[in-house]
Amino acid sequence: MWSIYRRTAAEFIGTFWLVLGGCGSAVLAATVPDVGIGLLGVALAFGLTVLTMAYAVGHISGGHFNPAVSLGLWAGGRIPGSDLAPYIAAQVLGAVFAAGMLYLIASGKPGFDPSAGFAANGYGPHSPGGYSLGAGFLTEAVMTFMFLLIILGVTDSRAPQGFAPLAIGLGLTLIHLVSIPVTNTSVNPARSTGVALFAGTWAMAQLWLFWVAPMIGAVLAGWVHRSLAVAIHREDWQAAAPIRGPQTLP
Repeated sequence: MWSIYRRTAAEFIGTFWLVLGGCGSAVLAATVPDVGIGLLGVALAFGLTVLTMAYAVGHISGGHFNPAVSLGLWAGGRIPGSDLAPYIAAQVLGAVFAAGMLYLIASGKPGFDPSAGFAANGYGPHSPGGYSLGAGFLTEAVMTFMFLLIILGVTDSRAPQGFAPLAIGLGLTLIHLVSIPVTNTSVNPARSTGVALFAGTWAMAQLWLFWVAPMIGAVLAGWVHRSLAVAIHREDWQAAAPIRGPQTLP
């Protein structure tokens, strides 16, 4: 019983930091005259939030911080279905609390207007580069698919140990470098939901895409990785047959 409370608390904290650090860098630091961090800085900030929290609390909850990651890990056979609802609830709550904290901080500057963006995700007129709904949907689905393949691969028991957070953080940085111009990069429904609540009606109207596309990409990645892992395991088992003798594949 207490295990699920500890794990969801870790997911809340990790997602809170992801949204506060990543979206905070976009809202507070990206366009500051002369010292703004720009697209590269925002991409790096998102990667660093995941990297730091994966090391800090990943050993408690698995370090998902993202409903799409939880769903993809379930599809890949890594977590039970009973974990999905509490994990996703904790992640969304963490994102909303972080967005509220960011709103309070950003409101301290005269002229602040959350409807102007607030790091919310969007397509069409709300895409940073003016990309269409179709381009945004494809980008979010493909980027989430690749993100889950990275996560599933580097956390496999056969992968080098201790480096998973680094690979995952760098993977998320690369995803942002590619897709910020298209959708402002979500690949995380909780992150999108938190800031959309404060950005206004347009962000809420477009929020569906940033739930549906990442979830599709995540499930497909889980299925693909699970199929590849089973095939590799079967090949390894068969290759060892002369040593092992006639046995049944588990």
